[in-house]
Amino acid sequence: MKKRKLLSQQHPALYFIAVWLRRIRRYGSWYFGRKKYSKHRDAQKLPFRVKKHQSVLLKKLGESDMQLQINKITNLRIAVGKVDGIIIHPGETFSFCKLVGLPTRRKGYLEGMELSFGKARPGIGGGLCQISNLVHWLVMHSPLTVTERYHHSFDPFPDDGRVLPFGSGATVFYNYRDYQFTNNTPYTFQVNLWLTDKCLEGELRIDQELDFAYHVFEKDHQFLKIGEEFYRKNEIWRNKILKFEGGKIVDAELITKNFARVTYTPDTYIAHS
Repeated sequence: MKKRKLLSQQHPALYFIAVWLRRIRRYGSWYFGRKKYSKHRDAQKLPFRVKKHQSVLLKKLGESDMQLQINKITNLRIAVGKVDGIIIHPGETFSFCKLVGLPTRRKGYLEGMELSFGKARPGIGGGLCQISNLVHWLVMHSPLTVTERYHHSFDPFPDDGRVLPFGSGATVFYNYRDYQFTNNTPYTFQVNLWLTDKCLEGELRIDQELDFAYHVFEKDHQFLKIGEEFYRKNEIWRNKILKFEGGKIVDAELITKNFARVTYTPDTYIAHS
């Protein structure tokens, strides 16, 4: 049975209007709200590292256009220049979209891959979610508080060397689907990002060494077939551990439960009637 298109898909003008109304609302909250947003960047790194991670730039994505992935590297390089070295003082909020701004051709952005309306398609500035995904993974290993995060409603590609749990990313779409976290601690943090030949790399640093750390892991991962469609589910947890007491676990926290449609046929799955 053919799925009915959304009203915004049938009438693109309505979609355009809806997007800009949401963007205007966000501008209002940025400039007239009470949050204090991080804006200072420093090339000097803070003394202690909380977490480091890297993600591969070019991946095997079936029949997807490799040129879109190559273009994505240009997009990442521009956006990294807006985020690298950002300092998050106590009481400040990190806003990905406010820092990076609207990706446009005029700024040098190219067509990269975006996930929209259940499909992977080209879009100016596509691929920037790779940065927000990496930053979110760093933040999950810290006492920083995630205050706004979205994830994709579907999974378009089978795993290819995935090292992070499914559903541990953070999607962004300028500017009303933002990624934000707030520093409710007495410490100062810093996000550093850079590109190598093969990877996007990043680290979260802090001005004082912590005596605790976090271990993030996945539970209850499954592929399901419900009717004629496939879905994926899991839970993401984290343990708080004492670094100088043999990794003693002092707290266990459920971060999120994921359930999303997949657009491919998994190798193994559980069928539900």
